[in-house]
Amino acid sequence: MSLSRIVMRLARNPGTEFAGGDDHRGYALTAPLTADGLLDAAAYAKSKANCVVRRFAPDEDAIDGRLARKGARWFFDYDDDDEADDEPVHRLGEHRFAVGEYVTVTDEEGRPLTYKVVEVQPAG
Repeated sequence: MSLSRIVMRLARNPGTEFAGGDDHRGYALTAPLTADGLLDAAAYAKSKANCVVRRFAPDEDAIDGRLARKGARWFFDYDDDDEADDEPVHRLGEHRFAVGEYVTVTDEEGRPLTYKVVEVQPAG
């Protein structure tokens, strides 16, 4: 089982202040993927401690968290003791992580924002 490093950058989000997208705002995620680019739940169960996420934006310090799962629901968790900081990712377990694919993350204000996968490579 190997882990992949996935980078997603904010895509165009019409009707928001990010209508044109923002390449300096996004997520870097380390997670196990299946051969077809889906999150590998069985491998995740064996490597949870290594499945991390970093949220970055030009106007804030980077925030480190972890990829978490409850039942079939995947999310980004930044504080084990506070569920309010969890960022749900729409149907994350069904998303294919391949360059050019899109993923929707609900931000801390409850807005769904679309991100584009721009990099997938073995985590080193």
